[in-house]
Amino acid sequence: MVHSLLYTRPSHVSQDALSRLSSQDSCDESVKSNIGCSRGVPDALSFDRIVSGGTCPPVTVRDMLNYMKYIEHSEENLQFYLWFKSYETRFDQLSSSEKVLVPEWTRSQLDADAHAARKSKASNPIATFVKDAFDAETPPTVSVQRFDPFNTPPKPSSFTDEAKEVDSDSNTSLSTDARSDVKLNAKQAFDDAEMHWQPFSTQPFRDEITRIIGTYLAEGSPRELNISSRERRAAMHALQHTTHPSALKQIASTVEYSLRKQAHPNFIRWTIGNANRPRVLFARGLGIALITLALIANIILTLSSAPRAWRVLPLVGWLLGISTLVAAIKGMCVVLHGLHHRNLRPWELFSDDDESCADEDFITPKCVLSGSRESSESAPWIAQYEKRNIIRKIFDRQTWIQEPALRQIQDTIFLQSILGGLAIGGVAVGIFCALPSGNFF
Repeated sequence: MVHSLLYTRPSHVSQDALSRLSSQDSCDESVKSNIGCSRGVPDALSFDRIVSGGTCPPVTVRDMLNYMKYIEHSEENLQFYLWFKSYETRFDQLSSSEKVLVPEWTRSQLDADAHAARKSKASNPIATFVKDAFDAETPPTVSVQRFDPFNTPPKPSSFTDEAKEVDSDSNTSLSTDARSDVKLNAKQAFDDAEMHWQPFSTQPFRDEITRIIGTYLAEGSPRELNISSRERRAAMHALQHTTHPSALKQIASTVEYSLRKQAHPNFIRWTIGNANRPRVLFARGLGIALITLALIANIILTLSSAPRAWRVLPLVGWLLGISTLVAAIKGMCVVLHGLHHRNLRPWELFSDDDESCADEDFITPKCVLSGSRESSESAPWIAQYEKRNIIRKIFDRQTWIQEPALRQIQDTIFLQSILGGLAIGGVAVGIFCALPSGNFF
């Protein structure tokens, strides 16, 4: 079964396009309204289905994290989103006596506390000036998001059980130096915002929230989120008083909006391609070569005294050349598609080199809350992959595409390329057949 012949891949969403969308829509409203899939993304490959573990390779959360790390260099949003969903689940499982210690953070409380803070500093002109400067809204910066890719998506059956162990596991998984650096980042973030830092509290998850602040919210932190100064300051203001998930709700909505509107459709568009770049370039060259040979054959047959029927033979070259070229433009190799295979990604070829953050059921606390990160531009596999010659890259190792919804999209594109080659090639051959014979030889 294939999609409609009018099917088109998801359009690439740039940062500028996302900024225009966010200026027109409210992030909260878009998320609450349960927005559907982007155009070109079937329901079977929706964002919710991917993050819930309902898809097969190469369209899993782990694959999406790899893409965001090595292709878009923007993976910390997805990592923070997965952590926040886990945090909400674990918070809901707290006992009533523990929840009493953690008040929900509402908009009215935020406004009241901000007004009280301004009033308390009114007698100090310098403090007032600094406060007003921090309250001024600044536009968000360009999205640069990061993450450790070798993590596997949370699955509904094990998500909650594994998430319960975040506090205890993180204390043993993270080194003393790493925890110390993250806490120093958190303290510095509060100092920069002229807020009081409370590292110890009877509130549950306070230590974990401190590490989240030092890792994702503090300016210059290892995995700093792409959020505005106002959003960052408001969240830290709320986290002074409570560890309730509502304190981070606004940031989570902004992050989720970016994932749904930009990262997810871009990931699906990229995943549709079944070949690496060297093989795609090779396929394009092969398609152009076949078209050129077919054109030359038609010209020779037209200038000769051969019967007109012979001029139909180059249609095979036209068909193969155009279909190969059209598929390659969309990142597909028709040979690999015939086998329902794809090239292994460069980082997959060397994935055994570092599996310290891999977990088959959950993104581990060590990876989510650690204060360090591996640079996607200095990953160890990059130098190894660059040493490969071009022939080896073109014929890199292959693997079977397990996700049926993705194969269905590729089948549709393959059929479109065949029909396109048949139509264009038929017109070209028809034109040559209509020309009179040259009888030059």
